[in-house]
Amino acid sequence: MQLRDGLREVMYGRWEGMHPTAVDREHHDEYVAWLTDPAWYAPVGGERAVDIARRSAQVLDEIEHTHSTGHILVVSHKATIRIMLCTLLGIDVGRYRDRMDMPVAAVSVVELAKRGPLFHTIADRSHLSDALRSLPST
Repeated sequence: MQLRDGLREVMYGRWEGMHPTAVDREHHDEYVAWLTDPAWYAPVGGERAVDIARRSAQVLDEIEHTHSTGHILVVSHKATIRIMLCTLLGIDVGRYRDRMDMPVAAVSVVELAKRGPLFHTIADRSHLSDALRSLPST
């Protein structure tokens, strides 16, 4: 196992640990700006989606260059995974919440092929029990 800082969860700065309702109440204008454009807006002390895309892309690039064959398991957090997949698919990372659902414990399979990323599976939860699969993704 190797840990990579580029795969960590989003840093929410001064919002860290706060429930979204409290963030909205205490930092309403910032929260609305972040909801509207998370690619280019971050909470004070936090990260923008473009920053997360950049740091996670560096990890994927390292994996691609050091492991030209075989299978690699990458484990991360929901938002980071959605941003990584959006980047690979060419989707605006500012829309990661609008375009990509990523339930907890979901599995995505991406082949880093010579002609670009080939997606085999996105957000699959078939390995979970029916009860766990039926839980909402947020």
